[in-house]
Amino acid sequence: MGMAEDSDLERTEPASARKLEKARAEGHVPRSRELATFAVLMASAGTIAFAGVFMFDALKRVMHNGMRFGRSEAADPARMLEMLTLSGWEAILVLLPVALAVVLAAVLSNLMLSGWVFAPKAFAADLAKLDPIQGIKRMFSWLAAVELVKALLKAGLIAGVAAFAIWLQWEGLLTLAAEPLETAIAHFTRITLTTFLAATAAFALVVALDVPFQLWNYQRQMRMTKEEVRQEQKETEGDPQIKARIRAVMREQARRRMMAAVPKADVVVVNPLHYAVALEYKERRMQAPRVVAKGSGLVAERIKEIAREHRVPIVEAPPLARALYRHAEVGDTIPAALFTAVAQVLAYVYRLQQPGPRPEPPQDWQVPPALDPATAAAQGAET
Repeated sequence: MGMAEDSDLERTEPASARKLEKARAEGHVPRSRELATFAVLMASAGTIAFAGVFMFDALKRVMHNGMRFGRSEAADPARMLEMLTLSGWEAILVLLPVALAVVLAAVLSNLMLSGWVFAPKAFAADLAKLDPIQGIKRMFSWLAAVELVKALLKAGLIAGVAAFAIWLQWEGLLTLAAEPLETAIAHFTRITLTTFLAATAAFALVVALDVPFQLWNYQRQMRMTKEEVRQEQKETEGDPQIKARIRAVMREQARRRMMAAVPKADVVVVNPLHYAVALEYKERRMQAPRVVAKGSGLVAERIKEIAREHRVPIVEAPPLARALYRHAEVGDTIPAALFTAVAQVLAYVYRLQQPGPRPEPPQDWQVPPALDPATAAAQGAET
């Protein structure tokens, strides 16, 4: 028993769609810092590579204009502040493409991994995060150890690749001092770009390893115990006992509504010992008679009792009562195949309401054998 309970408390079941959706609503989604960092790095580098010349010329012009001022401007603090503000805004506009590219890369990298998530709950204050004991546990958890090892490996890998790239170009670095300025700048730019591309390739390898790990770790954290799965199924589908109680209440309410309709019936067709079906027919408002109540056993007895109390005619027509009970639901009109038999019943009720001797009920009810369960069962037994 104890082992079974322990197995129910182990997180061995994959997360359900409902739990994943709830986690997203709380802002708990898979994230990779390495992917975001890599995207930001590539976006900034790409923007600088694409518009670097333009940005360099623009910043040089901003600095040149900012440093051009006369003695009168230098003696006027307000004028100097105005020139400084203007130069600052111009520098911001020049660097704005890089800032936009960085923001866009940071957003898209998260969208690639977890999709769009708007979670107001994530902004709510959570005092549990300030618990020092929990903080210490997180610091010395296996996940923190993995992050530390990953950071060391990442730094070592990128630094090693960059150092190797520089070592391969060491002779070129030594010749920079002997080259003309413009040639040296172009040569140094190529060396820097080569080193950057090598380090970026190493970083891409780190990202390729980190993203699957983060997805696996997220799914591991979202795992559920068997007890949680059972509880969620109860919440989703409803507790069987509660559902049974609701169905019982609904059946009772339907039965009460059905019994309330019996006094309005025009006739109750019965099989004396088993079935009772109450029919209503308003010639000007209905195209065909309608079943307002039906039942078997004790329900049938109650229908007959109410019919007697309100002087609703009761007609014994066993094959018709069986057919109506089997093939017509409460609220529905009778099947077309039973129109003739029901017309016999209504005609007999009409004669009962006329003055004079009591008429004899029909002896041959026009009920198709296929609709009478008793006759159909007998024919099936014979065959």
